[in-house]
Amino acid sequence: MAFPSSSSSSSSDDVLFESLETTDLVEQVEAQLTRAIVEGRLAPGSRIVEADIARRMGVSRAPVREAARRLERQGVLVARPRHGFTVRTISVQEIDDLYEVRLSLELTSIELACRKASDADLARVRAMVDDMVRQARTRPQDERIDTDLALHTLISELSGNAHLHRIFLNTQTELRMVIALITVVDDSETVASNHLAIADALLRRDPEAAKAAMRTHIESAWRDVRALFVRQHGAAPSLPASPVQGTPR
Repeated sequence: MAFPSSSSSSSSDDVLFESLETTDLVEQVEAQLTRAIVEGRLAPGSRIVEADIARRMGVSRAPVREAARRLERQGVLVARPRHGFTVRTISVQEIDDLYEVRLSLELTSIELACRKASDADLARVRAMVDDMVRQARTRPQDERIDTDLALHTLISELSGNAHLHRIFLNTQTELRMVIALITVVDDSETVASNHLAIADALLRRDPEAAKAAMRTHIESAWRDVRALFVRQHGAAPSLPASPVQGTPR
């Protein structure tokens, strides 16, 4: 029986390791592009110049192109024939669509979390909220946004429904894009404190109270984001026919 030579084996290993390295490289490029987009450094409508980005990152154009394709599948970039990729623009209608989906996902998540999450996991939620309230005045805005989204992501995870959690994660980049398009001026202490009602209802395992608190929070955020977007980017249609209208602050 003929056995592969050591050089043949080494060549095979090299191919394997190159593949893993390339995959990791694409992920790193994707992460940097995503960060630049959600922070507003790559504004809506900006063209993704592969050669320039590859030069700045010190990589070839191939991982940049593959990362761009991934972001296109996520709805973050748009491919135009003979023009490459551009950062997608956001409209008021897309904000409404996003928040309608977010509201539905979050209400389902918190109801399931009330039933399925362990006491220790619910204590983690309360600890995160306490930390948000404690550092509301001192934490920079970008960190407050990250912490807020991390809390909602945790509640989604505690739903115990992996498919729902995966769909929720897929909305996060778009949500960050929307936030990056506006100058968020909010009462940070009030926003942080609003999460206390959510955490308290979860700890009591009261699904109706938890859903009511979550609805109030999401619909308030929806109104605020929408109003700021319209103020900064022009007039827009009235709010869609949904429970967001007339919801008390």
